[in-house]
Amino acid sequence: MGITLGMTALITVMSVMNGFQEEVRSRILGVASHVQVSGMDGNLRDWPRTVDEVNKHPSVQAAAPYVSAQGMLSYNQVVQGVLVRGVLPELEDDVADFAKMMVSGELDHLKPGEFGMVIGMELARALGAFRGDKIVLISPQGQVTPAGILPRLKQFTVIGIFEAGHFEYDSGLVLIHMADAQKLYRMPHSVSGVRLKLNDMFDAPQVVRELSTMISVDSYISDWTRQHANYFRAIQIEKRMLSLILALIIAVAAFNIVSTLVMAVTDKQSDIAILRTLGASPRSIMKIFIVQGTFIGVFGTILGLIGGVLLAYNVGEVVAFIEWVFKVQFLSREIYYISEIPTDPQLADIVTVASVSFILSLLATIYPSYRASKVNPVEALRYE
Repeated sequence: MGITLGMTALITVMSVMNGFQEEVRSRILGVASHVQVSGMDGNLRDWPRTVDEVNKHPSVQAAAPYVSAQGMLSYNQVVQGVLVRGVLPELEDDVADFAKMMVSGELDHLKPGEFGMVIGMELARALGAFRGDKIVLISPQGQVTPAGILPRLKQFTVIGIFEAGHFEYDSGLVLIHMADAQKLYRMPHSVSGVRLKLNDMFDAPQVVRELSTMISVDSYISDWTRQHANYFRAIQIEKRMLSLILALIIAVAAFNIVSTLVMAVTDKQSDIAILRTLGASPRSIMKIFIVQGTFIGVFGTILGLIGGVLLAYNVGEVVAFIEWVFKVQFLSREIYYISEIPTDPQLADIVTVASVSFILSLLATIYPSYRASKVNPVEALRYE
């Protein structure tokens, strides 16, 4: 039972951590890009040629140019710093999931020259802005006048609101049409870079290395594993620490096997001695207790596998039932963006847990079995 409970807990926790990692990754990459090609000085001038070159790579699924710059929004005497991203709506849907994130309006409503704007949900709350409101965008690139350097101002209309489920983007990202961004930030014939979507996001590091030899213009190429490394590294470290802590449950269970077999050896000393006098070898006595301990480990491992897999695939329903019984809510929608517990059982994790459990239980049988094989028949039967 100790091994079963330890394996069940460990498989479930690792599956939930995998689920959270996948959920966070999908939300980040729904806004960010798998690979990003940007100009060395922030300007990529011959971007159509760059798009043609990257599209020749078999792993590249789509490419879209963008303009990225800092700005400030002013509305109702509230000022908020934002990251302005100029996009082409017809291409942006191929590299990002904004169409699925829109809670009001459509990304396709961004038209060149109309100076429309799509903002995040948290940013809309902070400004108190709604769809159709006029917001002033302040560019840090000033213009020289007789009165000094003045910032450039432009009024935009909120045509849509999105919710990515990631506070960094929902509170600080603004989308406008790329043509409007080029006018505002004085980039008439250039863009900041090109965003790429790959067939397999996990091939990004290798694709970056291969693209560096295919692109003819001077550029800087990065992928999502570098841009958001801290997020995924933190989740990975937390997963490893939790796994290590829960693995101690299996270690304690293995130690209980040692104590159980030692007690069995002590209790069965006279029986062992009789077997020895009947001609049983020390090796055969040792095998008896190894088989007994191995049976405990194998049976506990099988039950733990069944329990862990069943709980891992149904943890959402189990948590919902507990919340219903005790009238509590572990992940409130008002506080957490992820309001349901995600799970992603992976075969590699399950096999690793089962292997570690079996090996520990097998090692736990060695000392008691060795001790049983060394029982002296004369000493054991002296007082019988």
